[in-house]
Amino acid sequence: MDYVKLGASGLAVSRLALGCMSFGLVERKWVLDEERSRPILRKAVELGITLFDTANMYGDGASEEFLGRTLWTHAKRDEVVLATKVYYQMRPDPNGCGLSRKALMSEIDASLRRLQTDYVDLYQIHRWDDQTPIEETLEALHDIVKAGKARYVGASSMPAWRFCTALHVAQRHGWTRFVSMQNHYNLLYREEEREMLDLCAAEGVGVLPWSPLARGRLARPWQSEPTLRARTDGWGAGVYAPTEAADAVVVERLGTVAAVRGVPPAQIALAWLLCKPAVTAPIVGATKPHHLDDAVAALSIELSNDEIAALEGAYAPHAVAGM
Repeated sequence: MDYVKLGASGLAVSRLALGCMSFGLVERKWVLDEERSRPILRKAVELGITLFDTANMYGDGASEEFLGRTLWTHAKRDEVVLATKVYYQMRPDPNGCGLSRKALMSEIDASLRRLQTDYVDLYQIHRWDDQTPIEETLEALHDIVKAGKARYVGASSMPAWRFCTALHVAQRHGWTRFVSMQNHYNLLYREEEREMLDLCAAEGVGVLPWSPLARGRLARPWQSEPTLRARTDGWGAGVYAPTEAADAVVVERLGTVAAVRGVPPAQIALAWLLCKPAVTAPIVGATKPHHLDDAVAALSIELSNDEIAALEGAYAPHAVAGM
């Protein structure tokens, strides 16, 4: 495993992160219960993965609970970089969601209880809150850090101009600054290259792409039998269906590069992300332990300029999605 700093911060993280959305979302048929999640968490620790990403809303808190009951049996707390997110509805009352001071102060404590820890390493806003002034959100996040409940703060998918505004406001007031951006970025969805990646590079912000395999579309041939998740994932269908013809060409080229190298397509797709200077650590989901072996193997693949050009040449712009 390789380790790098998260943006311009001093925080060292593994070059791959384990995304924990597949733990505990019982309403989705493709997710894992607690018993089946344990081998994957154990495998991740054994492979040297230190960055674990979850959210309070994954399974209405079940993902955090699974981590809290399982992760500490395999890893020492201070050797793990634990990240969670906040924004979505957690209670039916009007203050049960969003990024108000009341919501943030309540939800950080709830996450810490579920995770069975005194602090999280990275506390991320899951989305932008149009109903709360950014000054209120940033000051509350600053206070959470100063209280020792979070070490760093990060953000997730939003327009680049909003993120730029948040960075400027935090700097102007001397509040804790975002050190990371978790965004939707992969071979089939490259809209983040327009503004966000350059902004993050210029501002010293680490990039943690989610859905690096495009909901599995970059892990199998285009015409292969769809997985259970693919058959039941309405969001993914909405994002990628409008550009299927062009996306199919990208997947075909990915398969060709993978076949020449004798490796699975997922390894090439991850290697492509890892070669991007702005990217710190793709957030990899896994429902089987061998998925993590494939992900780690991508770290040793160095793509040639010709391979990168082949993979990127057929890209078709997508409508903005995931914000």
